[in-house]
Amino acid sequence: MAMTPDQLRERVRGEIVVPGDATYDEARAVHNGMSDRRPSAIVRVANAGDVMATVLYARENGLDLAIRGGGHSAPGFGTVDDGVVIDFSRMRTVRVDPRGMTARADPGVTWGDLNSATYAFGLATPGGMISSTGIAGLTLGGGVGYLSRGFGLACDNLISADVVTADGRFLVASEEENADLFWAIRGGGGNFGVCTSFEYRLHPVKDVYWGPMFYEVEETENVLRFFREYIKDAPQAMGAFPAFQIAPPLPFIPEDRHGDMFAAIVACWTGPLDEGEAQFRPFHDVAEVKAEMVGPTPFPAANQAFDGLFPKGLRQYWKGNYVRELTDEAIAVHAEYGPRAPTVSSTMHLYPINGACHGVASDATAFGHRADNFSMVILAGWDDPSADQANIQWVRDYSDAIAPHSEKGGYVNFLDADDQDRVQANYGANYSRLVEIKRKYDPDNVFHVNQNIVP
Repeated sequence: MAMTPDQLRERVRGEIVVPGDATYDEARAVHNGMSDRRPSAIVRVANAGDVMATVLYARENGLDLAIRGGGHSAPGFGTVDDGVVIDFSRMRTVRVDPRGMTARADPGVTWGDLNSATYAFGLATPGGMISSTGIAGLTLGGGVGYLSRGFGLACDNLISADVVTADGRFLVASEEENADLFWAIRGGGGNFGVCTSFEYRLHPVKDVYWGPMFYEVEETENVLRFFREYIKDAPQAMGAFPAFQIAPPLPFIPEDRHGDMFAAIVACWTGPLDEGEAQFRPFHDVAEVKAEMVGPTPFPAANQAFDGLFPKGLRQYWKGNYVRELTDEAIAVHAEYGPRAPTVSSTMHLYPINGACHGVASDATAFGHRADNFSMVILAGWDDPSADQANIQWVRDYSDAIAPHSEKGGYVNFLDADDQDRVQANYGANYSRLVEIKRKYDPDNVFHVNQNIVP
C-alpha cells in the first residue's frame, strides 16, 4: 500500500507545503521566472531520513519527483507540476577542516555559502560564476568556473557524497565505496539518486586579482582571436573568459556609455597578488580597454559580482556547446550574433576547460569532454513575459549559427528543457556506461526530472 500524505507528515522532520498553504507560492518559486509550476507537495527536508521517506512516497504514489538545491536549474528542474519537490533550502551547513583542506556541505548550500565558509581559512574549491547557484546541481553536472583551469571542475574536487537511491537506501559514494555510483555522479547529474552531503577538496585561494574589462564591440574578432591563442598556454592560475555585455549603470563605466554593448574579458588570477597587474597586461595590449574594474578582490566578492544581473524570478532561456577549436569561422559568427544580445542579462560566455581539466582522463568521471577547450553558454535573461519569443529566438538563432563550429554535445548545466535529444551527445563515449549504472541504481527512472539518462 502506498504511503499517504498524512503518513509522510508523520515520518519527516521538515515542513511540508501544499497548495492552499500561505507559503505555497513562495515555496514553489525557482530562479527561472518561466518555471511557473504547481507541485502537489514541497518537502523542505531537514535530514537524509526525510529524503529517504520522500523518495519512497513519490515512488509508491507514482508521482514525478523534482530535486531542488539552489533552484538555479535553467529548465526549472527544481520544480514539477502535480508531483513532489524535495527542497533542500533548510539544509545549508558547511563544515571546513582547514588541516585536512576539505569541506563537507549540505545540498542546500550555495557557492556563496561555501566560499564564505572556506574564505576564513584562505581556501576555496572550484564552483560556478553566480554565488546564489547551488553547489549540488552544479557539481553533479560537472562544475565549470573561475578556478577550473587551476584546480579542475567542481566534480573533480568531490571526495565523496552521501546518496539516497531510488529504493530509499542511503549509500556513500567515493573511490572506496560504490565507486561506480561515484563515477556516475561526477558529471551525470541527478540521474542516479539524491545527494544529501558533499565532501570537497579545498585549495589555497583567498584574495584574487579579478575584474571585467570592456572593449568596443567592433574589437570582438580581435579579442576572440587573441583569447584563442593566449589561453592555450596561459598560467593555470589564470581563469579568464570572453563575453558580451550591455553596460549596466555602474560607477566604473562612463555614464554616456551606460546601455551600450561591449565585448569583454573577465579574468581571475589566483597566483601571487603582486603579479596580478602584470598578468592582466595582455588583456590591455589586445585593444583599448574602455572601462574596467580590476584589482585585488576577496574571492567570495568576485564570485558574487554578477549576482545582480541574475536575480531570482528573471525569465531565462539557455543553450550551450562544447568547443574543441575556436575557428575564424566561429569567431565571425560570435561577432555577428553576440552584439545582438537583447538585454543586460543576456550574453555569451566562452569558459575555458583546458589546464587542470585536461589533466583528468575522459573516462575517469562521467564528465567526458576532456579534449575540448571551451564550454560555451548562450543565455537570455529578461523580465517581460511579452518578450519571451524575441529573447528565445535570439538564443536559438545564435545557437543554430554556431553549432557547425562546435561539438555536438554541451555541458548539461547550460541546456534547456528542449534539449533532451542531445543527452547522448552530451556524454559522448561515457553514455553507454551511464545507462548501465542508471539501470543498476534507478531502473524505473524515478529520477527523470533532469537531462535524463533513460535506463
